[in-house]
Amino acid sequence: MGTGVGASAVERNRLWTRLSTAVAQHDGPLATPTMVVDLDAFTANAADLCRRAAGTPIRVASKSLRVPALISRALAHPGFAGVLGYTLAEALWLDGEGISDDIVLAYPTVDRAALAQLVVSPSAAAHITLMVDSVEHLEVIDSVRSSRAVPVRVAIDLDAGLDLRVTRVGPRRSPVTSAAAAVALAEAVVSRPGFRLVGVMTYEGQVAGVADDVPGQRLKSAVVRRLKDRSIEQLLSRRADVAAALRNLTELEFWNAGGSGSIESSASDPIVTEVTAGSGLLVPGLFDHYRSFTPRPAAFFGLPVTRRPDARTATVHGGGLIASGPTESSRAPLPWAPAGLSLTGLEGAGEVQTPLTGPAAENLRIGDLVWFRHAKSGELFEHTATAHLLAGSSLIDSVPTYRGCGLAF
Repeated sequence: MGTGVGASAVERNRLWTRLSTAVAQHDGPLATPTMVVDLDAFTANAADLCRRAAGTPIRVASKSLRVPALISRALAHPGFAGVLGYTLAEALWLDGEGISDDIVLAYPTVDRAALAQLVVSPSAAAHITLMVDSVEHLEVIDSVRSSRAVPVRVAIDLDAGLDLRVTRVGPRRSPVTSAAAAVALAEAVVSRPGFRLVGVMTYEGQVAGVADDVPGQRLKSAVVRRLKDRSIEQLLSRRADVAAALRNLTELEFWNAGGSGSIESSASDPIVTEVTAGSGLLVPGLFDHYRSFTPRPAAFFGLPVTRRPDARTATVHGGGLIASGPTESSRAPLPWAPAGLSLTGLEGAGEVQTPLTGPAAENLRIGDLVWFRHAKSGELFEHTATAHLLAGSSLIDSVPTYRGCGLAF
């Protein structure tokens, strides 16, 4: 079964031995926390994503990796093509480093300094597609250029939330919620000198990013699955309507959709030409409870035991790597290996120390490593300059994260 959410205590304890032995045998320096990526799991996850995509190309979500070597590794896997970036500065860097020459921004940008770089570089402008959802975004781009000689590629962010009439369910992204609104914005793009409309994006976060098979939450999970089914049905119609309306204006290069949790439904839509995945390569804690795939965690961080305040408690150094999103327990890191450890209700995961209780705590000694999983994917690597790559039972390489490259996007 592996080391995912359904892994037995025996399997998680074997993982603990494997990770801790690999670190102990490593000759180079190791920071705290020690970040390790299991390449065997990473490669297996990439293959599984491609299986689920059933031939639809997968764009790599860089926000969910933030390690250049891992982005390159994913792009080298058959079935993956292009990057979905999260800032223009990042996109310019990835292009300049030769990591990708096909980068779509997932979010609109008002970074005038980065835009000023883009509009004077024919090469970068040909490789990077900006996201827009209003005419104001076009005006920001125009405000930084004195000439429209370099055409700027743009895509429209079409809202993919579930419309329940009284409210919308999903990420609060784009004001473009209908075919009429999409056509109005598309007309503004194609009629404006210096712009090329090349794509549409629909990110159905309420399908891709919400767990739907959570233990102890049977009723809630059933409701989530029903909302997902309704979202998928509604999106089929919305995408078809918008695609038909845009066909008279321009020929699109791509239609991007989905995320790691919605690969199958997104790829099955004939309008969609590519899907996106990132978290599915590393499988953080929030991706444990999906019916669509079996989790195979690939990213871990190790913290040393520095205190034994009593026989039933082991305290590790640091640990407060809390994920973004609503303030709730699901955003806390998971003590994963060895099995049988829990955060305490009083201290939780702390900035300087994290006490752990449970049966396994009694057997831990000063200096032992406890391995955690972050709740989200790329955020883990904002906390370190180096990621160590594990193959089999050995650390085979140490590679810089964005932070290790001196970057903060």
